[in-house]
Amino acid sequence: MVQTQIRPGDNCMDNWKIPLFKMYWDENDVTSISNTIKRGDQWSSGPEIDTFENLLSSYIDSEYCLSFNSGTSALHAILAAFDIKNGDEVIVPSFTFIATANAPIFVGARPIFADIEETTFGLDPDSVKKNITDRTKAIIAVHFAGCPCMIIELKKIAEENGLILIEDAAESLGASVGRKKVGSFGDAAILSFCQNKIIATGEGGAVVTRSEHIYNKLRLFRSHGRADTTNFFSTIQSPDYISLGYNFRMSSILASLGISQLSKIDRLIDLRVNKSDIIKQKLSQIADITIPQVPQEYTHVYQMFPIIINQGKKTRGKLQKYLAEKGIMTKVYFDPVHLTRFYRDTFGCHVGELPITEKVSDCILVIPLYPSISEVEIKYMTESIAAFFNLLTS
Repeated sequence: MVQTQIRPGDNCMDNWKIPLFKMYWDENDVTSISNTIKRGDQWSSGPEIDTFENLLSSYIDSEYCLSFNSGTSALHAILAAFDIKNGDEVIVPSFTFIATANAPIFVGARPIFADIEETTFGLDPDSVKKNITDRTKAIIAVHFAGCPCMIIELKKIAEENGLILIEDAAESLGASVGRKKVGSFGDAAILSFCQNKIIATGEGGAVVTRSEHIYNKLRLFRSHGRADTTNFFSTIQSPDYISLGYNFRMSSILASLGISQLSKIDRLIDLRVNKSDIIKQKLSQIADITIPQVPQEYTHVYQMFPIIINQGKKTRGKLQKYLAEKGIMTKVYFDPVHLTRFYRDTFGCHVGELPITEKVSDCILVIPLYPSISEVEIKYMTESIAAFFNLLTS
């Protein structure tokens, strides 16, 4: 393969030389969407929906799957389907995208923040145990950045305490513990197909579950509480609205893209893993950086590539600025949810509540990784990081 020199404007995403992520697409994606559009009908509720859902449930080894217009909608729906409501508590991490914590509030419940552990950056089982009360109804376990959390331990806690276990696998489709994929451990799991995820449909999400009862409730919730025994847009029958619901449906056009993207998921994951190995090798000599280790029996799919800046927040900020000046985008995933203005004002959250979360959030930095990142880009990025630390110590 001929490698080209990196120039300003290459791989342009807001003029970054190296963006944090890039969508991977091919002509099969274009053809799949085009065929749906050219059909001229059923852009909303066509056969692609069922096909995509069946492929996802088979891939994860779950009985049922229902697609949604976002991972956030999927979280909202699954909490409602499990009858989580006013007065209930749901244990969540603060080290996550804010939708994880917001979802319990959508249904009137209260998010209770537990701390994380420093291996996978998922919920710490010991912290979860300490936060269980007689009002606790569920645990939402987040698989961060493509790495499974301590889901086996969390499943045991949920079973021992009669709690619902929901997996937030938005970032980790394809990851596994042993031979069991994330999304198949809990009572249900949510997925996301936002543009930076393992497979992407621009926006989109799904719920997988083994419960037919929950699946049927989700179908109602997703589509205005309507009993969709027939295609709403292709029948003269008057529908029956039997519960409260929303318009959380995914379109056929996006589902057709999802089908095409899912067909190459193993290749996409292999590319991510191979590129991550190159990055690890090139950064391994920098003493000021720690690269998180993957536990044995865990398969990491590298939806993101986080590094730990050992000297902490101040140095991280300088590094982020330095890399930005070089045209390299980085991002802090995640600032603690409990320290956002809304959670401080609404629930009285404060600094010091979650020491490991706050420690990790102060020193973590996500650097670019995507299936099509080139060796030239990796070399430029890693040499820029090394140059920063050389300047720091000179």
